[in-house]
Amino acid sequence: MQSDAFTLHLPRRRSTPVVFSSPHSGADYPQTFVSQSLLDRHAIRSSEDAFVDQLFSAAPSHGAPLLAARMPRAYIDLNRAADELDPAVIEGIDRAPHNPRVSSGLGVIPRVVAGGRAIYRGKLPRGEAEARIRQVWHPYHAALKTLLDESLAQFGEAVLIDCHSMPHEAIEAHSRPGRPRPDVVLGDRFGAAASREVVERIETAFAAAGLRTARNAPFAGAYIAQAYGRPSRNQHVVQIEIDRALYMDEARIEPRADFQEFQRLMTGIIARIATPPEGRMPLAAE
Repeated sequence: MQSDAFTLHLPRRRSTPVVFSSPHSGADYPQTFVSQSLLDRHAIRSSEDAFVDQLFSAAPSHGAPLLAARMPRAYIDLNRAADELDPAVIEGIDRAPHNPRVSSGLGVIPRVVAGGRAIYRGKLPRGEAEARIRQVWHPYHAALKTLLDESLAQFGEAVLIDCHSMPHEAIEAHSRPGRPRPDVVLGDRFGAAASREVVERIETAFAAAGLRTARNAPFAGAYIAQAYGRPSRNQHVVQIEIDRALYMDEARIEPRADFQEFQRLMTGIIARIATPPEGRMPLAAE
Protein backbone atom coordinates (compact mmCIF):
# COMPACT_ATOMS: atom_id res chain seq x y z
CA MET A 1 0.00 0.00 0.00
CA GLN A 2 1.40 3.37 -1.00
CA SER A 3 0.38 7.01 -0.64
CA ASP A 4 2.18 10.31 -1.14
CA ALA A 5 3.09 10.24 2.55
CA PHE A 6 4.15 6.64 3.17
CA THR A 7 4.59 3.10 1.96
CA LEU A 8 2.98 0.40 4.07
CA HIS A 9 4.38 -3.11 3.71
CA LEU A 10 1.93 -5.62 5.15
CA PRO A 11 2.50 -9.30 5.94
CA ARG A 12 0.23 -11.94 4.50
CA ARG A 13 -0.94 -12.55 8.06
CA ARG A 14 -0.31 -10.50 11.17
CA SER A 15 1.29 -13.00 13.56
CA THR A 16 2.89 -10.63 16.07
CA PRO A 17 1.88 -7.52 18.03
CA VAL A 18 5.06 -5.83 16.77
CA VAL A 19 4.89 -2.93 14.30
CA PHE A 20 7.95 -1.40 12.63
CA SER A 21 8.00 2.26 11.60
CA SER A 22 10.71 4.24 9.78
CA PRO A 23 9.72 7.93 9.87
CA HIS A 24 13.05 9.43 8.76
CA SER A 25 14.09 7.24 5.80
CA GLY A 26 11.98 9.07 3.21
CA ALA A 27 13.96 10.07 0.12
CA ASP A 28 11.35 11.52 -2.26
CA TYR A 29 12.62 15.10 -2.50
CA PRO A 30 10.09 17.31 -4.33
CA GLN A 31 11.79 19.50 -6.92
CA THR A 32 9.98 22.56 -5.60
CA PHE A 33 11.45 21.89 -2.17
CA VAL A 34 14.98 21.40 -3.52
CA SER A 35 14.72 24.64 -5.48
CA GLN A 36 13.68 26.49 -2.30
CA SER A 37 16.73 25.31 -0.42
CA LEU A 38 20.19 26.79 0.03
CA LEU A 39 21.56 23.23 0.07
CA ASP A 40 22.46 20.97 -2.82
CA ARG A 41 20.87 17.56 -3.28
CA HIS A 42 23.65 15.85 -1.33
CA ALA A 43 23.85 18.19 1.67
CA ILE A 44 20.10 18.24 2.14
CA ARG A 45 20.16 14.48 2.77
CA SER A 46 22.42 14.72 5.83
CA SER A 47 19.50 14.40 8.28
CA GLU A 48 17.98 11.45 6.41
CA ASP A 49 18.02 7.98 7.97
CA ALA A 50 19.14 6.63 4.63
CA PHE A 51 18.45 2.95 3.92
CA VAL A 52 16.88 2.26 7.34
CA ASP A 53 13.66 1.12 5.66
CA GLN A 54 15.76 -1.38 3.71
CA LEU A 55 17.40 -2.66 6.90
CA PHE A 56 13.97 -3.50 8.30
CA SER A 57 12.46 -4.71 5.03
CA ALA A 58 12.16 -8.31 6.29
CA ALA A 59 9.54 -7.34 8.89
CA PRO A 60 6.52 -8.45 6.80
CA SER A 61 8.05 -11.89 6.23
CA HIS A 62 8.00 -12.29 10.02
CA GLY A 63 4.37 -11.29 10.40
CA ALA A 64 4.87 -7.60 11.19
CA PRO A 65 3.89 -4.51 9.18
CA LEU A 66 6.51 -1.95 8.17
CA LEU A 67 5.42 1.67 7.76
CA ALA A 68 8.01 3.80 5.93
CA ALA A 69 7.93 7.52 5.20
CA ARG A 70 8.29 8.71 1.62
CA MET A 71 8.88 12.42 2.27
CA PRO A 72 12.30 13.30 3.71
CA ARG A 73 12.93 14.54 7.23
CA ALA A 74 14.27 17.86 5.91
CA TYR A 75 10.84 18.48 4.33
CA ILE A 76 8.75 17.43 7.33
CA ASP A 77 9.77 15.67 10.53
CA LEU A 78 7.29 12.94 11.41
CA ASN A 79 8.95 12.46 14.81
CA ARG A 80 7.73 15.85 15.97
CA ALA A 81 4.32 17.03 17.12
CA ALA A 82 2.23 18.76 14.46
CA ASP A 83 2.27 21.95 16.54
CA GLU A 84 6.05 22.12 17.01
CA LEU A 85 6.17 25.09 14.64
CA ASP A 86 9.27 27.25 14.38
CA PRO A 87 8.60 31.00 14.10
CA ALA A 88 12.11 31.45 12.73
CA VAL A 89 11.20 29.54 9.57
CA ILE A 90 7.40 29.84 9.24
CA GLU A 91 5.65 33.15 8.70
CA GLY A 92 2.91 34.19 11.09
CA ILE A 93 3.81 31.84 13.95
CA ASP A 94 3.76 33.35 17.42
CA ARG A 95 6.59 32.50 19.76
CA ALA A 96 5.50 29.62 21.96
CA PRO A 97 6.87 28.42 25.33
CA HIS A 98 10.48 27.26 25.08
CA ASN A 99 10.87 24.01 23.16
CA PRO A 100 14.50 22.88 22.76
CA ARG A 101 13.75 20.99 19.52
CA VAL A 102 12.13 24.01 17.91
CA SER A 103 14.80 26.37 19.28
CA SER A 104 17.52 24.27 17.68
CA GLY A 105 15.78 24.40 14.29
CA LEU A 106 14.37 20.88 14.46
CA GLY A 107 10.63 21.43 14.65
CA VAL A 108 8.03 19.67 12.52
CA ILE A 109 9.15 21.84 9.58
CA PRO A 110 12.93 21.80 10.14
CA ARG A 111 14.94 24.97 9.72
CA VAL A 112 18.31 23.17 9.59
CA VAL A 113 19.82 19.83 8.68
CA ALA A 114 22.71 18.05 10.43
CA GLY A 115 25.49 20.37 11.47
CA GLY A 116 23.09 23.28 11.89
CA ARG A 117 23.10 24.14 8.17
CA ALA A 118 20.16 26.31 7.16
CA ILE A 119 17.72 24.77 4.67
CA TYR A 120 15.99 27.92 3.40
CA ARG A 121 16.89 31.40 2.26
CA GLY A 122 14.00 32.93 4.18
CA LYS A 123 10.72 31.99 5.81
CA LEU A 124 8.01 29.71 4.42
CA PRO A 125 4.41 30.87 4.08
CA ARG A 126 2.32 29.47 6.91
CA GLY A 127 -0.06 27.94 4.38
CA GLU A 128 2.75 25.87 2.88
CA ALA A 129 3.76 24.53 6.28
CA GLU A 130 0.15 23.66 7.09
CA ALA A 131 -0.25 21.91 3.73
CA ARG A 132 2.76 19.66 4.43
CA ILE A 133 1.34 18.75 7.82
CA ARG A 134 -2.08 18.04 6.33
CA GLN A 135 -0.80 16.04 3.36
CA VAL A 136 2.05 14.12 4.99
CA TRP A 137 2.07 14.28 8.80
CA HIS A 138 -1.58 13.47 9.42
CA PRO A 139 -1.79 10.54 6.97
CA TYR A 140 1.39 8.97 8.36
CA HIS A 141 0.24 9.20 11.95
CA ALA A 142 -3.26 8.02 11.08
CA ALA A 143 -1.74 4.91 9.51
CA LEU A 144 0.55 4.38 12.50
CA LYS A 145 -2.28 4.71 15.00
CA THR A 146 -4.40 2.26 13.00
CA LEU A 147 -1.63 -0.34 13.02
CA LEU A 148 -1.19 -0.04 16.78
CA ASP A 149 -4.93 -0.19 17.40
CA GLU A 150 -5.09 -3.35 15.27
CA SER A 151 -2.30 -4.97 17.28
CA LEU A 152 -4.06 -4.15 20.54
CA ALA A 153 -7.35 -5.53 19.26
CA GLN A 154 -5.83 -8.72 17.86
CA PHE A 155 -3.13 -9.53 20.40
CA GLY A 156 -3.95 -7.51 23.49
CA GLU A 157 -0.60 -5.77 23.12
CA ALA A 158 1.15 -3.42 20.69
CA VAL A 159 4.92 -3.02 20.39
CA LEU A 160 6.18 -0.26 18.10
CA ILE A 161 9.78 -0.41 16.93
CA ASP A 162 10.64 3.18 15.97
CA CYS A 163 13.50 2.69 13.50
CA HIS A 164 16.26 5.28 13.14
CA SER A 165 19.97 5.69 12.45
CA MET A 166 22.55 7.91 14.14
CA PRO A 167 25.74 9.55 12.88
CA HIS A 168 28.84 7.72 14.04
CA GLU A 169 30.21 10.96 15.47
CA ALA A 170 27.18 11.25 17.76
CA ILE A 171 28.23 8.07 19.51
CA GLU A 172 31.88 9.07 19.65
CA ALA A 173 30.95 12.35 21.34
CA HIS A 174 28.93 10.60 24.05
CA SER A 175 31.13 7.58 24.67
CA ARG A 176 32.85 7.19 28.00
CA PRO A 177 36.64 6.87 27.92
CA GLY A 178 37.79 3.29 28.09
CA ARG A 179 34.36 1.86 27.36
CA PRO A 180 33.35 0.38 23.99
CA ARG A 181 30.96 2.46 21.90
CA PRO A 182 27.46 1.07 21.48
CA ASP A 183 26.35 0.01 18.03
CA VAL A 184 22.71 0.60 18.86
CA VAL A 185 20.94 2.94 21.29
CA LEU A 186 17.54 1.85 22.58
CA GLY A 187 15.28 4.66 23.75
CA ASP A 188 12.27 4.08 25.97
CA ARG A 189 12.15 7.55 27.55
CA PHE A 190 13.64 6.07 30.72
CA GLY A 191 10.85 3.55 31.14
CA ALA A 192 7.96 5.87 30.27
CA ALA A 193 7.42 4.48 26.75
CA ALA A 194 7.90 0.73 27.20
CA SER A 195 8.01 -1.93 29.88
CA ARG A 196 11.31 -3.33 31.09
CA GLU A 197 10.36 -6.76 29.71
CA VAL A 198 9.84 -5.40 26.18
CA VAL A 199 13.09 -3.42 26.18
CA GLU A 200 15.06 -6.38 27.53
CA ARG A 201 13.64 -8.63 24.81
CA ILE A 202 14.78 -6.18 22.12
CA GLU A 203 18.14 -5.69 23.78
CA THR A 204 18.64 -9.47 23.86
CA ALA A 205 17.89 -9.72 20.14
CA PHE A 206 20.66 -7.25 19.30
CA ALA A 207 23.11 -8.82 21.77
CA ALA A 208 22.51 -12.26 20.25
CA ALA A 209 23.59 -10.78 16.91
CA GLY A 210 26.81 -9.49 18.45
CA LEU A 211 25.83 -5.81 18.60
CA ARG A 212 26.52 -3.64 21.65
CA THR A 213 23.61 -1.65 23.01
CA ALA A 214 23.06 1.31 25.31
CA ARG A 215 19.86 2.76 26.68
CA ASN A 216 18.54 6.30 26.42
CA ALA A 217 21.88 8.06 25.93
CA PRO A 218 22.28 10.06 23.83
CA PHE A 219 18.83 9.30 22.35
CA ALA A 220 15.91 8.52 24.66
CA GLY A 221 13.08 8.89 22.15
CA ALA A 222 11.22 11.87 20.75
CA TYR A 223 7.62 12.61 19.80
CA ILE A 224 6.62 9.13 18.57
CA ALA A 225 7.84 7.43 21.74
CA GLN A 226 6.22 10.13 23.85
CA ALA A 227 2.88 10.12 22.03
CA TYR A 228 2.38 6.38 21.54
CA GLY A 229 4.25 4.77 24.43
CA ARG A 230 1.63 3.72 26.98
CA PRO A 231 3.00 0.64 28.77
CA SER A 232 0.18 0.76 31.34
CA ARG A 233 -2.19 0.08 28.41
CA ASN A 234 0.06 -2.63 26.91
CA GLN A 235 1.22 -0.25 24.17
CA HIS A 236 5.01 0.02 24.06
CA VAL A 237 7.42 2.06 21.94
CA VAL A 238 11.16 1.49 21.71
CA GLN A 239 13.22 3.85 19.56
CA ILE A 240 16.16 2.14 17.86
CA GLU A 241 19.15 4.17 16.71
CA ILE A 242 21.71 2.23 14.64
CA ASP A 243 25.23 3.51 14.05
CA ARG A 244 25.31 4.48 10.36
CA ALA A 245 28.95 3.47 10.05
CA LEU A 246 27.87 -0.17 10.37
CA TYR A 247 26.17 -0.23 6.98
CA MET A 248 26.80 2.95 4.98
CA ASP A 249 29.41 5.45 3.85
CA GLU A 250 28.12 8.52 5.67
CA ALA A 251 30.03 11.03 3.55
CA ARG A 252 28.77 9.62 0.24
CA ILE A 253 25.37 8.50 1.59
CA GLU A 254 25.86 5.14 -0.07
CA PRO A 255 25.49 1.59 1.24
CA ARG A 256 28.73 -0.08 2.23
CA ALA A 257 29.96 -2.99 0.13
CA ASP A 258 28.82 -5.37 2.89
CA PHE A 259 25.38 -3.77 3.25
CA GLN A 260 23.56 -6.98 2.40
CA GLU A 261 25.50 -8.85 5.06
CA PHE A 262 24.40 -6.36 7.70
CA GLN A 263 20.87 -6.48 6.31
CA ARG A 264 20.87 -10.27 6.86
CA LEU A 265 22.04 -9.69 10.42
CA MET A 266 19.12 -7.33 10.91
CA THR A 267 16.73 -9.93 9.50
CA GLY A 268 17.73 -12.29 12.29
CA ILE A 269 17.17 -9.53 14.85
CA ILE A 270 13.75 -8.74 13.38
CA ALA A 271 12.79 -12.42 13.64
CA ARG A 272 13.73 -12.51 17.33
CA ILE A 273 11.89 -9.29 18.11
CA ALA A 274 8.75 -10.38 16.26
CA THR A 275 8.61 -13.84 17.86
CA PRO A 276 6.48 -13.84 21.01
CA PRO A 277 8.34 -14.86 24.18
CA GLU A 278 8.05 -18.55 25.04
CA GLY A 279 4.76 -19.22 26.71
CA ARG A 280 3.21 -15.99 25.43
CA MET A 281 1.54 -16.85 22.16
CA PRO A 282 -0.53 -14.12 20.55
CA LEU A 283 -4.30 -14.24 20.73
CA ALA A 284 -6.11 -15.67 17.75
CA ALA A 285 -7.25 -13.15 15.17
CA GLU A 286 -10.96 -12.51 15.15
